[in-house]
Amino acid sequence: MRKFSFAGSAAAITGAASGIGRALALELAARGCDVALADLDETGLESVAKDIVEKHGRRATIRRVDVADPRQIQDFATSSIADFPALNILINNAGVALLGQFDEFDQAQMAWLMDINFWGVVHGTRAFMAHLTSRPRAHIVNISSVFGIIAPPGQSAYSASKFAVRGFSESLRHELAMSNSTVGLSVVHPGGVKTNIARRARSGSLLREKANADELGNRFEQLARTTPAAAAERIVRGIERGEPRILIGADARLLDIIQRLKPSTYWASLARVFQRMAV
Repeated sequence: MRKFSFAGSAAAITGAASGIGRALALELAARGCDVALADLDETGLESVAKDIVEKHGRRATIRRVDVADPRQIQDFATSSIADFPALNILINNAGVALLGQFDEFDQAQMAWLMDINFWGVVHGTRAFMAHLTSRPRAHIVNISSVFGIIAPPGQSAYSASKFAVRGFSESLRHELAMSNSTVGLSVVHPGGVKTNIARRARSGSLLREKANADELGNRFEQLARTTPAAAAERIVRGIERGEPRILIGADARLLDIIQRLKPSTYWASLARVFQRMAV
C-alpha cells in the first residue's frame, strides 16, 4: 500500500493545547496539513495555532470543546469539515487521569474519566465517520496507553478506559477492513511521555489530591523518557505507513513483550519495578 500523503490533507485533533496533541498539530502542519484543534484550554489552543501559522504557514482553527459532551464534539466536527472539506485525519487524543485504589474513588469520579477517555473517543469517531468514509483515503488515530496493555494497581479506572479504547479501536478497524473502507485506524499505546497528564490527575482521595498530583507529576517527569515531539513523529510515521498499532517508547515496547510472554502473570515480574518507581 502506498504511503499516506499529508500534503493537502487536513486533520482534526482533540486535546490539542498541550502535550502529544500540540506536538501532533505542529508535526502535521510541518508536513503540509491544515488543522482543526479542540481543547478546553483556549489559551493553549491560541498559542499552538499561532505557532502553526508563523512556523509552517498552514491554516489552524481552534474551538473550545469538552469531549465528554457529544453535542460539542458534533459541533466541532461540523465546523471543522466546513472549514476544511478535505479533512481526512481524525486524532482522538484528549484524556485525563484518576489515581487511586478502586475503593478510594466513587462512581461519579469514574464516570467523569470514562466520559472523557472512552466516550470522547467514541463520540469523536462517530461525529467524523461519515465524512471520513467519503474521502479517497482517511485515517483515524485513537490514543490508548501502555496501561491499555497492562493494568497496574492504583490504575483501575484509567486502565479500564484505555483497555476500552483499545477494544473499540481494534474491533472498528476490523469492521473497516471487512467493508473495504478507505478509512484506516491506528490505536496508540504511549509509555512515559513528558506531558502534564500526571500533574493534572485527579485522586480518588480528595484529601490527598493535591499532594498526590504534585508528587506524581515530579516523579513522572523524572521517569518519562519520550518527548511529545518524538511521540508525535512516531505517530505520524505510523499514519504514513498505515500501522494498526503504534507503541511509543522503549518502555511501552518492553511492557508489551512481557505481557505477551506472561499474559496472566506479568504483574509478578513487574511489581517490584513499579514499587521502586513509587518510592
